[in-house]
Amino acid sequence: MKSLYMGLDLGSRDVKVAIMKSGRSFELQKLNTIQFYREHSKKEAGQLVIDFESLGLSAVCGVVTATGYGRQTVNVKGARTIPEVMAHVLGAAHLTGLKDFTLLDLGGQDSKVALVRGGRVVDFLTNDKCAASTGRYLENMAAVLNISLEELSLNHLSPVELTSTCAIFGESELIGKIVEGHSIASLAAGVNHSIFKRIHPMLAKLTSETIVFTGGVANNGALREIIREELGVKVIVPDKPEYAGAVGCCVDAAKK
Repeated sequence: MKSLYMGLDLGSRDVKVAIMKSGRSFELQKLNTIQFYREHSKKEAGQLVIDFESLGLSAVCGVVTATGYGRQTVNVKGARTIPEVMAHVLGAAHLTGLKDFTLLDLGGQDSKVALVRGGRVVDFLTNDKCAASTGRYLENMAAVLNISLEELSLNHLSPVELTSTCAIFGESELIGKIVEGHSIASLAAGVNHSIFKRIHPMLAKLTSETIVFTGGVANNGALREIIREELGVKVIVPDKPEYAGAVGCCVDAAKK
């Protein structure tokens, strides 16, 4: 089956592919970023050449639109390129049907918040300098606690206070709390609350009654509940929130 639009979100941990079939119907695919660059692409004359055939996508026709994360420069041969904030906002708006909201996108190595009115970005804030409010931080902390990300995301009650604002020093602080004898549940809750404390300043500046939460970290149920309780807002997580950027690339192409 041929499709009209393909969206590529070249993330820090995963490359997400969305193929728009018709209207709100998408075919989604995710690949490890390192594997993608090693096995399915190469650099030629300053451009990234993607081997769509090796991805099983050679039959796709039409416009290819790409975005990246943080300050990463995306120059995919044969593709249009759009800013990541635009891609994620368009994807969030398309997946939820909303036009007025605050976007919270937490990915593998960066975080961003955008104020959306009438379907357009009116202001945004990003943080790609520190991993302390990202998926990488959660992965590292789960490893320190010797639990899965799924178990980590179940805990938000009776949190242990974690004050370090650095991802590296945060691990040392967490180990110290383990030595003190705190329960795994309280330690995991403390990790989730520490994420909220780091993103709270951005959310406070660009506040709305509704937050659309995207990115891989949006699958963390505990963090969603913390945001609801602490800010008194509605938190909406689209189905498969990590694909919002790739979907947004398709939406932008369709609009053009």
